[in-house]
Amino acid sequence: MIQVTVLYPAGDGRTFDMGYYLQTHIPLFRKRMGAAMKKISVVQGISGATVASPAPFIAIVHGTFESVEAFETAFAPHAAEIQGDIPKYTDIQPVMQISQVQVQE
Repeated sequence: MIQVTVLYPAGDGRTFDMGYYLQTHIPLFRKRMGAAMKKISVVQGISGATVASPAPFIAIVHGTFESVEAFETAFAPHAAEIQGDIPKYTDIQPVMQISQVQVQE
């Protein structure tokens, strides 16, 4: 299994519409990924290492796929549509990482 993680770094003046993201972008992504995506989670940052410190990320998304090839096959035909939706909810350049899942419960 692999995990595709998308991170949206926090910062002064950055905007992120969580309502649009959850109600429109994530359903679009789910639909386009189809059966290739096994699981998805969206987490919203609320603080850093201490409750009083700001969260380093506004949102972090984890999508689980069987393999890199399964992700690429599902994502490639819809990349322009999915990436073209980003300006509708944020001005942040997302950071993406693909990881091999070692433990999953």
